[in-house]
Amino acid sequence: MEFLLTIRHPTAVREEPPQLERQLSNRHIQLIAIGGAIGTGLFMGSGKTISAAGPSVIFVYMIIGFMLFFVMRAMGELLLSNLHYKSFSDFAADLLGPWAGFFTGWTYWFCWVITGIADVIAIAGYSQELWPGLPLWIPGLVTIGILLVLNLTTVKAFGETEFWFALIKIVAIAALIVVGLFMIFSGFRSDAGPATFTNLWSHGGFFPHEFMGFVAGFQIAVFAFVGIELVGTTAAEAKDPEKNLPKAINSIPIRVLLFYVGALIILMSVIPWTQFAAGHSPFVAMFSLAGLGAAATVVNLVVLTSAMSSANSGIYSTSRMVYGLAQEGDAPRPFGKLSRRKVPSNALFLSCILLLSGVVLMYAGQDIGKAFEMVTTVSAVCFVFVWSIILFSYLAFRRRRPELHNSSKFKMPGGIPMVFVVLAFFAFVIWALTTQTDTLVALLVTPIWFIILGVVWFVLRRRPNHLSRYARFQDDLESERVIAQDLLDNATETGR
Repeated sequence: MEFLLTIRHPTAVREEPPQLERQLSNRHIQLIAIGGAIGTGLFMGSGKTISAAGPSVIFVYMIIGFMLFFVMRAMGELLLSNLHYKSFSDFAADLLGPWAGFFTGWTYWFCWVITGIADVIAIAGYSQELWPGLPLWIPGLVTIGILLVLNLTTVKAFGETEFWFALIKIVAIAALIVVGLFMIFSGFRSDAGPATFTNLWSHGGFFPHEFMGFVAGFQIAVFAFVGIELVGTTAAEAKDPEKNLPKAINSIPIRVLLFYVGALIILMSVIPWTQFAAGHSPFVAMFSLAGLGAAATVVNLVVLTSAMSSANSGIYSTSRMVYGLAQEGDAPRPFGKLSRRKVPSNALFLSCILLLSGVVLMYAGQDIGKAFEMVTTVSAVCFVFVWSIILFSYLAFRRRRPELHNSSKFKMPGGIPMVFVVLAFFAFVIWALTTQTDTLVALLVTPIWFIILGVVWFVLRRRPNHLSRYARFQDDLESERVIAQDLLDNATETGR
């Protein structure tokens, strides 16, 4: 079966319209995966997480990273089981039904639009810290314009941009860890006290706010991992996906330990966790309280770059998701067209126009911190839905395609039992969002999106010209079997 799915015959290629090109190399995929795991939630949102959970935030990030690793492994096994899949919305449609592809694709699009709005808010906030008095709309508009131009060229241009954005974030976190270790071992002192590892437990212990404080840490920390599945949307444009996707997914635990756990341990060792506050980056606070003003300015620029990186990823992923939806009849047909450079330009324009609503939200709320918390909670809930659909698709895959699972070279560790463990964890995260007033309001608003989707799907599925993804993938699989059988018959004739 594996042979039947992977074999290609040059003379049997069907005439098709222009398709997305595989221009993303291994280094692009690896850095996109890292960049997706290091977002605005770490640089900006971890201030609130630390103030809410104290040093126990270390365990919060470890647990979330551990659980999401299995989601990514399930996604990897499914994407590699059929290279016709362009993203996880494709295998959701194939394995759970067309409704799942519709809900997953549009919800993922909505997730990244909301995340992009959060990034625009963060960019405006940090731009004002660097250039006081700068109107909020200027940095947002400039950022969106730059990223639109970059994404309109080629997918390789996106890969290169994200490569360097991610590299800046990696260097910044590595520098923070090195500088922090130097402060600790050199006996550095600030107004907050000495830099020492004992700061982790000498200010109320690891759980200063007890269990509910620990629970509160999950609220914003989940948003920090938004984008970790981004590597799944690159499947249709990745070179050698059978090799590059597994490498990117398997490196997730190392990234979590280094970039999240390592950085937070250093931050709370150099400066007691009680000095950090919501709405302010702990990375900037560390250098500022240590008296390193110039370094704090540099970190501000790095945080700004991180937000631009996340917005860049959002523009890319939303445009590809809308492009895929349009091809299946789940979105207006113009969004399914590619430019001469093989990029979905119409879908890119749509995403960028919607990101501008972030500027409107800031002026309406007059509080960047509150606006950021509201949109990140909505985004986190929607991403939990998408991650859960990936797991339900895996369960359907194991039930309906056992032969493909048996022949897979990239099986999900833990299998079916681990799926239920992760789903139970997601239920815990949703409950955690109900324990605080600000996140509860955002949680109660989110179902409106699914109600809208349900109404649209009810109308759309009755249209006679609506294409069924499930049927298309069945046709693709049958075509592969026919092609493979022709090759086998030709080989047999030649052998005779």
